[in-house]
Amino acid sequence: MIGLFGGTFDPVHHGHLRVALDVVEHLNLSQLRLLPLAAAVHRRQPIASPAQRLAMLQTAIRDEPLLIADDRELTRGGPSYTLDTLRAFRDEFGATVPLCLLVGADAFEGLPDWHRPLDILERAHLIVMQRPGAPTARDAWLREQVEQRRTDDPTALRGQAAGHIYFQTVTQLDISATRIRRLLAQGMSPRYLLPDAVLAMAREHSCYAVQQASA
Repeated sequence: MIGLFGGTFDPVHHGHLRVALDVVEHLNLSQLRLLPLAAAVHRRQPIASPAQRLAMLQTAIRDEPLLIADDRELTRGGPSYTLDTLRAFRDEFGATVPLCLLVGADAFEGLPDWHRPLDILERAHLIVMQRPGAPTARDAWLREQVEQRRTDDPTALRGQAAGHIYFQTVTQLDISATRIRRLLAQGMSPRYLLPDAVLAMAREHSCYAVQQASA
């Protein structure tokens, strides 16, 4: 069973890494692919270059063998539509391997506005990462999907290739990439919010310059 976790990772930080490890261990994934987006669809565009973000991600996870930096969205270019990525993974791994798409609770609430959400659910399970007691599914269509597809049994995800919605409570660290970028632009230290090696790379290559502090 393979996990997929997309994001701008601008830069990758401990909030990303901790929840990734939570899911890997809880669901006993064989691997988790972390996919830096080339161009965001529903958020501001990344500031660091694709090469810089990929290098920082590779550095952050180099000692965790089950976490893999996957550059397919960066090499494909253009807007990062989840459905296109899932199609690529299905082409690579076939129709029967369970794929688990990790999304945060806020992103999950926006699922009705994603590009062809039902096709996404036909190609992967959704793993909704949430803090304890977080409300979900305020949208009527989304509530219906949850009622039809929800499972609270993680072993059920292995029984089919796609289609379930599973809610997992994960470690919530109040860390944002925006804050890290702002601290760097202001000449302050974001140490302990992200791996030291990532911080060193961001400083060495001046990924987040002063004029980018408000991004």
